[in-house]
Amino acid sequence: MTAIAVTIAGSDSGGGAGIQADLKSFSANGVYGASVLTALTAQNTQGVSAIHDVPPDFVRAQMDAVYSDLKVNATKIGMLSSVEIIEAVAAGLKAHVTGPVVLDPVMVAASGDPLLAETAIDCLISVLVPLADVITPNLQEAAKMLQSEAATSEKEMLHQAEELLKLGARSVLLKGGHGTGAESSDLYFDAVGNAVWLRAERVATENTHGTGCTLSSAIAAGLAKGQDLESAIRSAKQYIQGAISAADQLEIGTGHGPVHHFHQFWDK
Repeated sequence: MTAIAVTIAGSDSGGGAGIQADLKSFSANGVYGASVLTALTAQNTQGVSAIHDVPPDFVRAQMDAVYSDLKVNATKIGMLSSVEIIEAVAAGLKAHVTGPVVLDPVMVAASGDPLLAETAIDCLISVLVPLADVITPNLQEAAKMLQSEAATSEKEMLHQAEELLKLGARSVLLKGGHGTGAESSDLYFDAVGNAVWLRAERVATENTHGTGCTLSSAIAAGLAKGQDLESAIRSAKQYIQGAISAADQLEIGTGHGPVHHFHQFWDK
Protein backbone atom coordinates (compact mmCIF):
# COMPACT_ATOMS: atom_id res chain seq x y z
CA MET A 1 0.00 0.00 0.00
CA THR A 2 1.30 3.45 -0.90
CA ALA A 3 2.18 5.60 2.11
CA ILE A 4 0.41 8.97 1.89
CA ALA A 5 1.03 12.15 3.87
CA VAL A 6 -0.83 15.45 3.69
CA THR A 7 0.62 18.88 4.32
CA ILE A 8 -1.66 21.69 5.44
CA ALA A 9 0.40 24.85 5.06
CA GLY A 10 1.18 27.99 3.11
CA SER A 11 2.82 28.22 -0.28
CA ASP A 12 6.34 29.62 -0.74
CA SER A 13 6.67 31.06 -4.24
CA GLY A 14 10.44 30.73 -3.93
CA GLY A 15 10.11 26.97 -3.45
CA GLY A 16 12.26 26.61 -0.35
CA ALA A 17 9.73 26.36 2.46
CA GLY A 18 6.03 25.76 3.04
CA ILE A 19 4.02 23.43 0.84
CA GLN A 20 6.83 23.17 -1.69
CA ALA A 21 9.39 22.08 0.90
CA ASP A 22 6.92 19.64 2.43
CA LEU A 23 6.14 17.91 -0.86
CA LYS A 24 9.86 17.68 -1.70
CA SER A 25 10.54 16.23 1.74
CA PHE A 26 7.72 13.70 1.41
CA SER A 27 9.05 12.58 -1.98
CA ALA A 28 12.66 12.40 -0.84
CA ASN A 29 11.56 10.17 2.04
CA GLY A 30 9.53 7.79 -0.11
CA VAL A 31 6.00 9.03 0.58
CA TYR A 32 3.25 10.30 -1.73
CA GLY A 33 2.33 13.85 -0.80
CA ALA A 34 -1.02 15.65 -1.02
CA SER A 35 -1.62 19.24 0.03
CA VAL A 36 -4.08 21.73 1.48
CA LEU A 37 -3.08 25.35 0.92
CA THR A 38 -3.82 27.82 3.70
CA ALA A 39 -2.07 30.89 2.29
CA LEU A 40 -0.16 32.19 -0.71
CA THR A 41 3.02 34.12 -0.06
CA ALA A 42 5.01 36.34 -2.38
CA GLN A 43 8.37 35.14 -1.15
CA ASN A 44 11.95 34.54 -2.24
CA THR A 45 15.32 34.05 -0.57
CA GLN A 46 15.27 37.70 0.50
CA GLY A 47 12.01 37.55 2.44
CA VAL A 48 8.22 37.72 2.33
CA SER A 49 6.69 40.69 0.51
CA ALA A 50 2.99 39.76 0.66
CA ILE A 51 0.59 37.18 2.12
CA HIS A 52 -2.83 36.24 0.75
CA ASP A 53 -4.88 34.02 3.03
CA VAL A 54 -6.98 31.28 1.48
CA PRO A 55 -10.64 31.66 2.59
CA PRO A 56 -11.33 29.31 5.53
CA ASP A 57 -14.25 27.60 3.79
CA PHE A 58 -11.98 26.77 0.85
CA VAL A 59 -9.33 25.40 3.22
CA ARG A 60 -12.00 23.10 4.62
CA ALA A 61 -13.17 22.18 1.10
CA GLN A 62 -9.62 21.09 0.24
CA MET A 63 -9.44 18.97 3.39
CA ASP A 64 -12.76 17.33 2.65
CA ALA A 65 -11.67 16.55 -0.90
CA VAL A 66 -8.33 15.04 0.10
CA TYR A 67 -9.34 13.04 3.16
CA SER A 68 -12.57 11.70 1.68
CA ASP A 69 -10.69 10.06 -1.19
CA LEU A 70 -7.10 9.33 -0.11
CA LYS A 71 -6.18 6.88 2.64
CA VAL A 72 -3.98 9.30 4.56
CA ASN A 73 -1.35 7.86 6.90
CA ALA A 74 -0.02 11.08 8.47
CA THR A 75 -0.67 14.82 8.46
CA LYS A 76 1.75 17.72 8.80
CA ILE A 77 0.46 21.20 9.66
CA GLY A 78 2.48 24.33 9.00
CA MET A 79 1.58 27.97 8.37
CA LEU A 80 -1.90 28.95 9.57
CA SER A 81 -2.03 32.73 9.63
CA SER A 82 -5.42 33.53 11.19
CA VAL A 83 -7.88 32.39 13.86
CA GLU A 84 -10.49 31.52 11.24
CA ILE A 85 -8.10 29.26 9.31
CA ILE A 86 -6.92 27.56 12.51
CA GLU A 87 -10.53 26.82 13.44
CA ALA A 88 -11.31 25.51 9.95
CA VAL A 89 -8.32 23.16 10.06
CA ALA A 90 -9.22 21.91 13.54
CA ALA A 91 -12.77 21.15 12.41
CA GLY A 92 -11.44 19.29 9.38
CA LEU A 93 -9.08 17.20 11.50
CA LYS A 94 -11.93 16.18 13.79
CA ALA A 95 -14.10 15.19 10.82
CA HIS A 96 -11.62 12.90 9.09
CA VAL A 97 -9.12 10.10 9.63
CA THR A 98 -5.82 11.96 9.39
CA GLY A 99 -3.24 9.58 10.82
CA PRO A 100 -0.72 11.00 13.33
CA VAL A 101 -0.58 14.81 13.30
CA VAL A 102 2.71 16.75 13.27
CA LEU A 103 2.15 20.42 14.13
CA ASP A 104 4.90 22.87 13.23
CA PRO A 105 3.79 26.13 14.88
CA VAL A 106 5.14 28.40 12.16
CA MET A 107 5.19 31.99 13.39
CA VAL A 108 8.10 33.75 11.71
CA ALA A 109 9.90 33.13 8.42
CA ALA A 110 13.67 32.59 8.37
CA SER A 111 13.92 36.15 7.05
CA GLY A 112 12.21 37.45 10.19
CA ASP A 113 8.89 38.21 8.50
CA PRO A 114 5.82 37.33 10.64
CA LEU A 115 3.64 34.50 9.31
CA LEU A 116 1.13 34.19 12.17
CA ALA A 117 -0.90 37.03 13.62
CA GLU A 118 -0.11 37.63 17.30
CA THR A 119 -3.83 37.38 18.04
CA ALA A 120 -3.90 33.86 16.60
CA ILE A 121 -1.24 32.35 18.86
CA ASP A 122 -3.68 31.68 21.72
CA CYS A 123 -6.08 30.03 19.27
CA LEU A 124 -3.32 27.83 17.88
CA ILE A 125 -2.48 26.70 21.41
CA SER A 126 -6.02 26.08 22.61
CA VAL A 127 -7.55 24.65 19.43
CA LEU A 128 -4.81 22.79 17.53
CA VAL A 129 -2.07 21.83 19.98
CA PRO A 130 -4.34 19.31 21.79
CA LEU A 131 -4.96 17.58 18.44
CA ALA A 132 -1.26 17.07 17.71
CA ASP A 133 0.76 13.93 18.31
CA VAL A 134 3.90 16.06 18.30
CA ILE A 135 4.58 19.78 18.07
CA THR A 136 7.90 20.99 16.64
CA PRO A 137 8.62 24.57 17.75
CA ASN A 138 12.02 26.18 17.49
CA LEU A 139 13.40 28.13 20.44
CA GLN A 140 11.74 31.40 19.43
CA GLU A 141 8.37 29.78 18.73
CA ALA A 142 8.46 27.97 22.07
CA ALA A 143 9.16 31.26 23.81
CA LYS A 144 6.18 32.89 22.12
CA MET A 145 3.91 30.01 23.04
CA LEU A 146 5.02 30.18 26.67
CA GLN A 147 5.26 33.98 26.82
CA SER A 148 8.84 33.70 28.05
CA GLU A 149 12.39 34.27 26.91
CA ALA A 150 13.99 31.81 24.49
CA ALA A 151 15.90 28.99 26.16
CA THR A 152 19.68 29.43 26.15
CA SER A 153 20.73 26.17 27.81
CA GLU A 154 19.76 22.52 27.75
CA LYS A 155 18.34 22.86 31.26
CA GLU A 156 16.06 25.67 30.08
CA MET A 157 15.08 23.66 26.98
CA LEU A 158 14.05 20.75 29.18
CA HIS A 159 11.97 23.03 31.40
CA GLN A 160 10.26 24.61 28.39
CA ALA A 161 9.55 21.20 26.85
CA GLU A 162 7.80 20.21 30.07
CA GLU A 163 5.77 23.43 30.00
CA LEU A 164 4.87 22.95 26.32
CA LEU A 165 3.58 19.47 27.06
CA LYS A 166 1.16 20.99 29.56
CA LEU A 167 -0.49 22.84 26.66
CA GLY A 168 -2.05 19.56 25.55
CA ALA A 169 0.22 18.00 22.94
CA ARG A 170 1.13 14.34 23.29
CA SER A 171 4.83 15.09 22.76
CA VAL A 172 7.24 17.90 21.90
CA LEU A 173 10.27 18.20 19.66
CA LEU A 174 11.98 21.41 20.77
CA LYS A 175 14.44 22.37 18.05
CA GLY A 176 17.76 23.94 18.99
CA GLY A 177 18.90 24.96 15.53
CA HIS A 178 18.63 28.66 16.40
CA GLY A 179 20.93 28.21 19.37
CA THR A 180 24.70 28.57 19.51
CA GLY A 181 27.63 26.24 19.94
CA ALA A 182 29.30 23.53 17.91
CA GLU A 183 26.28 21.23 18.09
CA SER A 184 22.66 21.70 17.10
CA SER A 185 20.70 19.85 19.78
CA ASP A 186 17.00 19.04 19.56
CA LEU A 187 15.00 17.66 22.49
CA TYR A 188 12.22 15.10 22.11
CA PHE A 189 10.05 14.96 25.21
CA ASP A 190 6.95 12.81 25.63
CA ALA A 191 4.01 12.50 27.99
CA VAL A 192 5.63 9.86 30.20
CA GLY A 193 8.70 12.01 30.80
CA ASN A 194 11.14 10.45 28.33
CA ALA A 195 13.73 13.03 27.29
CA VAL A 196 15.78 12.20 24.19
CA TRP A 197 18.49 14.53 22.92
CA LEU A 198 19.25 14.44 19.21
CA ARG A 199 22.58 16.08 18.47
CA ALA A 200 24.30 16.97 15.22
CA GLU A 201 27.25 19.07 14.21
CA ARG A 202 26.21 22.65 13.48
CA VAL A 203 26.74 23.37 9.76
CA ALA A 204 28.24 26.71 8.78
CA THR A 205 25.88 27.85 6.00
CA GLU A 206 23.43 30.68 5.36
CA ASN A 207 21.28 28.39 3.21
CA THR A 208 18.86 27.17 5.85
CA HIS A 209 15.54 28.40 4.42
CA GLY A 210 12.81 25.84 5.04
CA THR A 211 14.59 23.75 7.66
CA GLY A 212 11.60 23.65 10.03
CA CYS A 213 9.12 22.76 7.30
CA THR A 214 11.43 20.12 5.91
CA LEU A 215 12.10 18.48 9.28
CA SER A 216 8.44 18.33 10.34
CA SER A 217 7.34 16.93 6.99
CA ALA A 218 10.13 14.32 7.15
CA ILE A 219 8.77 13.27 10.55
CA ALA A 220 5.30 12.96 9.01
CA ALA A 221 6.78 10.87 6.20
CA GLY A 222 8.31 8.46 8.67
CA LEU A 223 5.02 8.15 10.53
CA ALA A 224 3.18 7.58 7.24
CA LYS A 225 5.50 4.64 6.57
CA GLY A 226 4.66 3.11 9.93
CA GLN A 227 7.61 4.19 12.06
CA ASP A 228 7.00 4.96 15.71
CA LEU A 229 7.38 8.62 16.64
CA GLU A 230 10.89 8.47 18.10
CA SER A 231 12.18 6.51 15.10
CA ALA A 232 10.50 8.93 12.69
CA ILE A 233 12.13 11.87 14.48
CA ARG A 234 15.56 10.23 14.41
CA SER A 235 15.25 9.48 10.69
CA ALA A 236 14.06 13.03 10.00
CA LYS A 237 16.94 14.52 12.00
CA GLN A 238 19.42 12.52 9.90
CA TYR A 239 17.68 13.61 6.71
CA ILE A 240 17.63 17.33 7.55
CA GLN A 241 21.28 17.21 8.64
CA GLY A 242 22.17 15.89 5.19
CA ALA A 243 19.97 18.46 3.48
CA ILE A 244 21.62 21.32 5.40
CA SER A 245 25.12 19.94 4.87
CA ALA A 246 24.51 19.81 1.10
CA ALA A 247 22.72 23.17 0.87
CA ASP A 248 25.74 25.02 -0.51
CA GLN A 249 25.77 22.70 -3.52
CA LEU A 250 22.75 24.68 -4.74
CA GLU A 251 22.89 28.22 -6.10
CA ILE A 252 19.39 29.58 -5.48
CA GLY A 253 18.69 33.30 -5.15
CA THR A 254 20.75 36.01 -3.49
CA GLY A 255 19.60 35.66 0.14
CA HIS A 256 19.09 32.70 2.47
CA GLY A 257 18.82 29.79 0.07
CA PRO A 258 16.99 26.50 0.67
CA VAL A 259 18.32 23.26 2.03
CA HIS A 260 18.98 20.52 -0.51
CA HIS A 261 15.91 18.29 -0.27
CA PHE A 262 17.20 15.82 -2.87
CA HIS A 263 20.82 15.65 -1.74
CA GLN A 264 20.63 11.86 -1.72
CA PHE A 265 19.61 11.66 -5.38
CA TRP A 266 21.06 14.53 -7.42
CA ASP A 267 24.48 14.31 -9.01
CA LYS A 268 27.07 16.05 -6.87
